[in-house]
Amino acid sequence: MKRKLLMLISLFACCVAFAQEKPFTVPAVENWRAGKGELPWNRITDISYNNELLQSQASYLAGFLGDIPVRFGKGGAVALQLSKDKKLGAEGYRLTITSKGVSIQAQTQQGILWGIQTLQQLFEQGKPLACGTITDTPAYAIRGMILDVGRKYVPLSYLYSLVDLLSYYKMNTLQIHLNDNGSYNYFNNDWNETYAAFRMESELFPELTAQDGFYTKKGFHDFILYARSMGVEIIPEIDAPAHSLCFSHYRPSLASEEFGADHLNLRNPAVTPFLDSLYSEYLSGPDPVFCCPRMHIGTDEYSNKDKAVVELFRGLVDHLIREVESYGKQAVFWGQLTHAKGDTPVKVENVMMEMWYNGYANPRDMKALGYQMITVPSRLVYIVPEAGYYYNYLNCKNLYENWTPANIAGEIFEERDPQIHGGMFCVWNDITTNGISVGDIHHRIFPAVQVISEKTWRAENDTIGYAAWDTQRKALGEGYTCHQLGDTQMELPSLPSGTVINSRDDAQIGYDYQVEFDITWAKETEGTILLQSPYSRFYLADPVGGWLGFSRDGYLYTFRHKGKPGRTEHICIKGTNRNTALYVNGKLVQDLSIEKRFYTENKSYNYVRTLVFPLHETGRFNSRITHFKAVKQ
Repeated sequence: MKRKLLMLISLFACCVAFAQEKPFTVPAVENWRAGKGELPWNRITDISYNNELLQSQASYLAGFLGDIPVRFGKGGAVALQLSKDKKLGAEGYRLTITSKGVSIQAQTQQGILWGIQTLQQLFEQGKPLACGTITDTPAYAIRGMILDVGRKYVPLSYLYSLVDLLSYYKMNTLQIHLNDNGSYNYFNNDWNETYAAFRMESELFPELTAQDGFYTKKGFHDFILYARSMGVEIIPEIDAPAHSLCFSHYRPSLASEEFGADHLNLRNPAVTPFLDSLYSEYLSGPDPVFCCPRMHIGTDEYSNKDKAVVELFRGLVDHLIREVESYGKQAVFWGQLTHAKGDTPVKVENVMMEMWYNGYANPRDMKALGYQMITVPSRLVYIVPEAGYYYNYLNCKNLYENWTPANIAGEIFEERDPQIHGGMFCVWNDITTNGISVGDIHHRIFPAVQVISEKTWRAENDTIGYAAWDTQRKALGEGYTCHQLGDTQMELPSLPSGTVINSRDDAQIGYDYQVEFDITWAKETEGTILLQSPYSRFYLADPVGGWLGFSRDGYLYTFRHKGKPGRTEHICIKGTNRNTALYVNGKLVQDLSIEKRFYTENKSYNYVRTLVFPLHETGRFNSRITHFKAVKQ
């Protein structure tokens, strides 16, 4: 009897162990059925795929598994299989792990890719694969983010990396806010001085294109196609008739005298043809620039002070929706129709509304009208770096514990309501000249992607508490094709001039880091680079004054220190997301921390002086550099 009891206890303990083996991923998998045993990674020696459509997915998978052989057919250690299992839907997948190998089944290429991303996250954790079956489908169809590139230019190379990050966390939507402007009360209350930009190349209106950074038509078109291959839909946004100072700078006759030059004058009959022409440039033809299924027409925050203009506004919104639809695309727009309450009808059927502020669009009223809704509540998911309002970094704990897309700024709907299509977070670059870098933006995006991914795919809280989740999610990284957090560390006995020291051109070390070296100074001309990457340069002698310093994102920063030929010094640079500090021979020379500056006498802002340190290649210098070390702190 005692022997049977011990056997039962042992069996129970074994079952509990299997039940606890649910793999950790972000987002958490929907269903896990444990099996027996485990599969070491070294047994995964090849990949097969049963449909030619899966070739690119198989190649991507091979990339993080060590470039193992890929072949069409069956029987690989990892088998990718398109199936007809309708229960998996458009994005679901089934990942089965046995002691002999892995199979990933899905109805679509996107489902296969999501299964691969789950496998990549398990690979990143380094443990042998526990045998079992994951069946995983998303709670919401739209899961993503909105990035404001209108007020801060973001290079296309970064957007590619961002797509890779989103894909790694099964986020399937990236909205690109292509035009915007600063607030004129930060520019001496002068619209002519106020910063504004339109980021697309335009052949119809060449002078409209921003000169400090823009996307070529071909470049943006190809980017959309790449994103599609990674399971991410790009939604381009051209914002009008507010946030439209770039258009009135280009053509002053379009500006509103009533509400300010960032509003187009809706009484002017030239406004609609102008916008129609712009739409035509990017939406027309058999292979349009915006080769994606949706386009966003903007339409947020237009003044409602004049009832007649409100009716004109509603008429323009309806027209732009139908204009987008005439090119075979779905229209998306900002929720504004409570704020712009009126009699002029605005099309509802098959139109998607982003719900950002309930005072501008009451969620229950919009649901009753029949709009498809995306939840983007400003008080929960808006990031405005170092602005002092909204979030600098999202409150991930609050979102993890309390939010899903069914919560539209306190208006609670049933989970997975068919009219609520998903949720996104936003990064707005309102303060147009505050020194924020692409690296700083990415540092804020990374945790936001993780928590919004969790809450839009999984929706309901998993059994794991926030503290444990927060610890484990950090270890998952960015996926093997994204390196924007700066994962490169190195130690070199000497740093040679004019040499590639890391083959990745985006090699850099991110916050918090320490870079140090010994230098015997020789004469250096102004503009002498120590190290560089596509995103930044660190100077031994900056181009203006010959100081130690760095540049990135169009900004130049200098330290109060110059090298003197013949002198030997120990240089140390410490960087965080708040500051960049220079030490010479162990003594702090200067700490470039966040600085309070003023646009006008009464308008201050935070000026950011950070650096994600470049580690791709050295410049041409004469000084002798030894004992080079770059480490995370």
